Amino acid sequence: MLLVLTFLIAAAALQWTHPPALLALLPSPDMHELHPDFDTFRASAVALVQGGDIYDTPAKLRNLNPPLLAVLLTPFALLDALPAYRLFTVLSLLMVVGAVLVVARELRLTAGVTAAVVLVVLAASPVHGTLLLGQIYGLLLVGLAGGWVAERRGHPLLAAACYGVTVALKPSLGPLLLLPLVLCRWRPAATGFAAAAAATLVGVLVAGPASGLEWLRIGLTEPVPDTADNASLPGLAVRLGLPSAVGTVLGLALLVGTLAALGRWRRQVDPAGTAPWAVLAAGLLMSPIAWHNYLMLLWPGVLLLLAVDGRTPHRPGRAAVLLAVAVIPVSWNALWPAGAGWALPGRTLYCAVLLAYWWVLLSSSRSAGRDDESSAETGEPPPTATADVVTSEPDPGSSSTASAPPGVGSIAGGSSSAATSGGTFPVIG
Repeated sequence: MLLVLTFLIAAAALQWTHPPALLALLPSPDMHELHPDFDTFRASAVALVQGGDIYDTPAKLRNLNPPLLAVLLTPFALLDALPAYRLFTVLSLLMVVGAVLVVARELRLTAGVTAAVVLVVLAASPVHGTLLLGQIYGLLLVGLAGGWVAERRGHPLLAAACYGVTVALKPSLGPLLLLPLVLCRWRPAATGFAAAAAATLVGVLVAGPASGLEWLRIGLTEPVPDTADNASLPGLAVRLGLPSAVGTVLGLALLVGTLAALGRWRRQVDPAGTAPWAVLAAGLLMSPIAWHNYLMLLWPGVLLLLAVDGRTPHRPGRAAVLLAVAVIPVSWNALWPAGAGWALPGRTLYCAVLLAYWWVLLSSSRSAGRDDESSAETGEPPPTATADVVTSEPDPGSSSTASAPPGVGSIAGGSSSAATSGGTFPVIG
């Protein structure tokens, strides 16, 4: 618990020495500088409603998200910018806390453990940054948690559909759809890809075919941002003065190795265990942009380590460390100025944290409670009966188990960096 205590002390010290906290900036009416991600999302939605180009708006930042997001957020175009942001912030907080509570309930965590987890989540920097910037990570967390719950309750096709739609909203999560393939679960694999394709097509058809082409052009030409908040390996490579392609190759090797390991262990891998979250972490490490705020998408996998159900290794100490490190505020970045060689170790913190998440989740993905015998045709493990598992009849080919003030530094968002008077806000991605 020494590491947990160290992280908490560091967080308290940074909050004391580098005010104001991000939460103190939430009431600000400055949409352009302090809430730029949502301002960009809403501007695209307004353009869609008015028949304009969703990628050519007066917003400060460039929208890197697929047309589907603009379609989904069109109701917010009916409100003025500030009321729409405040409504979205409330909904985002409810989605994050709600997803965590649903996962905790599904795992049957005790009331004390659940309360402690919720407190850590409310104190976590990724949540504060997400709410301040107005990002969509709460929505993505709901989609991922919903898919995981469906998988755990024995509905693999519904789970795959949830994952597919979530990937359509944030394509950098796409490696998740490869997991059923390496586990030889053919129907869930086909369902996931079909759901992602269908949802993407809906967005393109509503926004216009040109929007899809413009999104592809933007996505393929956007440079890897050189900010400490970018936790991916390509981002780390850029900070080290190397070509981003070096980080991409390393990230691809890590992702392939992760999928290969899970494929080799497939008789012991629970699709409702930590495996999906390990693949997500590997995909984020390979992505050109993986802001520190993405970390919240992996929290359901961390909560699995707190459960005592025989399906996932019980590793509460590791879970506590992974959750506690997220409490360190973004004012950490103010200690490590860009361009200073001595600051490089400090500017690698977020990449190191994401690597730690990946390793712990991958090393916990083998379930000792699963039978090694499986169908030679499908490679499917049989159901595991435990008190915490709701099972159903197995489907063929699928598993049957259920502007920032001085000192704040840069706030990780879903975007590439754009300098402001007091810090760095990234451009949306």
